Amino acid sequence: MQPAIARLDPAALRLVAITDSLRDGIDGLVGRAAAAVDGGATMLQLRLLDETARTLVEVARALRRAVPSVPLLLNDRADVALAADADGVHDDLAPALLRRVVPARFIIGVSVGAEDEVARASGADYVGIGPVFAADVGMAIGVARFAELARLCGVPAVAVGGISPENAASVLEAGASGVAVISALFAAPDPMRAARAFRSVLGASES
Repeated sequence: MQPAIARLDPAALRLVAITDSLRDGIDGLVGRAAAAVDGGATMLQLRLLDETARTLVEVARALRRAVPSVPLLLNDRADVALAADADGVHDDLAPALLRRVVPARFIIGVSVGAEDEVARASGADYVGIGPVFAADVGMAIGVARFAELARLCGVPAVAVGGISPENAASVLEAGASGVAVISALFAAPDPMRAARAFRSVLGASES
């Protein structure tokens, strides 16, 4: 397995906040993201599957202005990440292909949910592994399988899928560098308080 090139502090993976929707507009989403970062989120991933590239660029630039203190990655859209001067991309394309078109500084993450997807990790800076506890489609893989896949990938791993403050410690014990969360942060009445609940488990001293 090719080792990852260090482009980020693994501590930035401790609590990855993944956006959900523009139900309250761009300002509302940015406000929720800023609150999550104030509460301890260490990275933002912009994931808005139904929005146009133009809207994504607008949202990404607004996030960069509002929360410049944490890395900002785009989901599946390297072109938007480049246009918005983001820090990287989370994509399932081979990192070697992406490296041809993105700056050397770019953070690249990929998703892994099964052993036949482990090859995606080659050249990536981190992997998101799951769904660990819950899934919209398919079956949850569980903590033991997460640990096995993380070992096979050989790069920092983030646990995704049904993560809560109650179960986050179990994936850390299984070797996770951190967790990635959508609804538990962005659908929370108070994203700052929700992030603090995660950080109380994940360890604020390790951010």
